[in-house]
Amino acid sequence: MRISVLKETADNERRVALLPDSVGKLLKAGAQVVVEQGAGVTAGAADAAYASAGAALAADTRSACAQADAVVKVQPPTAEEATLLPPGSVLVCLLPIAEHGDLLRQLAERQVTALALERVPRITRAQSMDVLSSQATISGYKAVLLGATALPRMLPMMTTAAGNFPPAKAFVLGAGVAGLQAIATARRLGAVVSAFDVRAAAREQVQSLGATFVAAEIASAAAEDKGGYAKAQTESDRESTLALLDAQLREQDLVVATAAIPGRRAPLLITAEMVARMKAGAVIVDLAVETGGNCELTRPGETVRAHGVTILGPLNLPSTAPVHASQMFNRNVFTLLEYLLRDGKLVIDLADEITAAMAVTHAGQVRAPV
Repeated sequence: MRISVLKETADNERRVALLPDSVGKLLKAGAQVVVEQGAGVTAGAADAAYASAGAALAADTRSACAQADAVVKVQPPTAEEATLLPPGSVLVCLLPIAEHGDLLRQLAERQVTALALERVPRITRAQSMDVLSSQATISGYKAVLLGATALPRMLPMMTTAAGNFPPAKAFVLGAGVAGLQAIATARRLGAVVSAFDVRAAAREQVQSLGATFVAAEIASAAAEDKGGYAKAQTESDRESTLALLDAQLREQDLVVATAAIPGRRAPLLITAEMVARMKAGAVIVDLAVETGGNCELTRPGETVRAHGVTILGPLNLPSTAPVHASQMFNRNVFTLLEYLLRDGKLVIDLADEITAAMAVTHAGQVRAPV
C-alpha cells in the first residue's frame, strides 16, 4: 500500500495534506509513504523531517504518483496532474463538484476513486475527519483580524490620558464553526459582539461565548437540517430576515459574514441598499465569498469600497496560517486513511456511509451530479 503526498501547485496554497508525525503511524499500519520534495516546506515541515519519519522523497509529481495506491492533496489536482494518477488509485483532496465537472469526468475515465473531503458526513464518528470544520476555525479567527486591521478605529474600549474610547460593535452572521470562532476572537479583542443565525440551536452557543443573539424570533428548529446545517429560507422568512438585519447592520463597526448552505449558493443577506445605510468606516468581511457571498457587493479576492464601507472578500484564509491549518488538515486526512486501511490495504466500501458520501467518482463512474 503506497500513499503519496503531493506538493500543492494552486496559487497561494501553503498547506500540506499530511505531516511527518503521521508518516510513522501509517508505516506501522502497513503503508509506504512517498512525499514530493518541498511538499511541506511552507507549512513548516522540511523534507528532512519526512525522511526521518520514514517517508521516501520523490523528486517531482510524476515520480511521487508512480505506482501510488492513494494520493493525498489539499486542493484538487490540475488536469495535467490527474493524468499522472495511476488507474485504480484513490485520490483524497478537497474537490468541490460544482466547479470541477470536467475533472471528475477525467478521473472517472482513469478509473480513479476520488474522495472529496468537503463531503465528510456530519455524524459523530466522522467528526475527526471533518476538514471543513477544522479549516473554518482558522477562517473565523483570521476574518476578525483582517477586519480589525481594515477598521479606522480600535476594537477594545480604551481609557487613555487623551480620552476614553468606547468599544467597537461587531456583528457575526452565521453561528457555525467559523462564526463561533469569529465571535470568540472579536470578544477576546474587546469588541461588543452580537450574532445572528436562523437555527434556534445556535442561540445557546452564541450566548455561551458572551455575545448577544439577535432576532431570536426568526430562528427556529425547522431552519436546521438533520446534519445541523442551516436550510434555505422561504421567501417570506427571507424578507423578515433582511428587514431585521438591515436594522442591526446600521449600528455595526465590523461585520463578519459566514452564513452558508451546503451544496448551494450562500444566502444573500446584505444587499447594496443595506450597505448604503451602514456607518461610514464600517467593515464587512465576507467569508462566504467562495460560494457566492453573503453581501451583494463582495468580489472574490478583492477589497471593495462603497458608501464609505469597506467590503473584504478573502479567499482561502486557512492557507494564511499554514502551520496550524496543516496540523488540523493532517489530522483529518490521517484519521480518514486510518479508517479506510484494512490489513495494510485501502478498502473502498460504498456500503459504508462515510465512504459513500465522499466518493464522487468510482469504478469509472461520476457518482455526484455535476
